[in-house]
Amino acid sequence: MPRATAAVPRNKRKKKIFKAAKGYFGGRKNLYKTAKDAVEKGWEHAYRDRRKKKRNFRRLWIARINAGVREHGLSYSRFINGLKESGIELDRKALADLAVRNPEAFSAVVDRAKESLAAKAD
Repeated sequence: MPRATAAVPRNKRKKKIFKAAKGYFGGRKNLYKTAKDAVEKGWEHAYRDRRKKKRNFRRLWIARINAGVREHGLSYSRFINGLKESGIELDRKALADLAVRNPEAFSAVVDRAKESLAAKAD
């Protein structure tokens, strides 16, 4: 009986790693162990940063909304509270887009939030 080797699966595995390591510098692209380490580390960073990207965008949107709201004499937290009181259900992404691209519409939203805050205070 002939000796069975893992040649085909091993070559497929190595090919997958080398394909993923394409463009890496030095031995990281053509030495299997080094390439495997580099590719796995890259996959770890990619996994982590897909989640981090969501946090970063939320921070950016909040900063933009805060800047837009401060021009109208309101703080971010009071503005968000006013939105909830007035029943406006726009997410932060849409609000940030309005603040940057359409200041007139954003000021209308801020005015509605201010009105509901004033009504709550009375």
